[in-house]
Amino acid sequence: MLQLFLQLLREKSFLWLLLLINIVGTIYGYIWYGGQLAQTPTIFLPFVPDSPTASLFFCLVLIAFLLGKNWPLMEALASVTLVKYGIWAVVMILAAAIAGDTLHWTQYMLICSHLGMAVQGLLYVPYYRIKAWHLIVVAVWTLHNDFIDYIYGMHPWVSSSIYQYIREIGYFTFWLSIFSLLIVYLLNKNLKKKNLS
Repeated sequence: MLQLFLQLLREKSFLWLLLLINIVGTIYGYIWYGGQLAQTPTIFLPFVPDSPTASLFFCLVLIAFLLGKNWPLMEALASVTLVKYGIWAVVMILAAAIAGDTLHWTQYMLICSHLGMAVQGLLYVPYYRIKAWHLIVVAVWTLHNDFIDYIYGMHPWVSSSIYQYIREIGYFTFWLSIFSLLIVYLLNKNLKKKNLS
């Protein structure tokens, strides 16, 4: 059953569909960040649009698969950042709701799409060719991004209802980075042991 599911994930028609969905989501994500990007100093621009950049990484992974190739560093970047920012966005939206925000259809759409990001980041782990050094590079990128976000104030905009907790959000984000790196590492290692990768 598992093998059948894994084969479906590599079907070209499914990969094309997933690529199309992720391209649309990536474009929408960069548009969503438009207001913040317009106010961001040029040097920090690569570190601000977190979720669309994560899905952009995954688009490149899917393109590689369609070409019959693996780009392990891109696979590591995609899987870790999709898990991290997929979870992060859902937690921030739910935290704002608990703090009193009224959720609109866009927030529900963002919850679903970001949960999808986290799931798809892990679904393809059996096909990744990630090595330890790839995850070390991704750890540097991810933790550096956290530093830029919460030391220099370049973090994604959060609801005013939870902004007073921005230090706690930064702390949570740091540990979410560690969790995301760890889960990708453990899954990758475990699946390699089972000869599924």
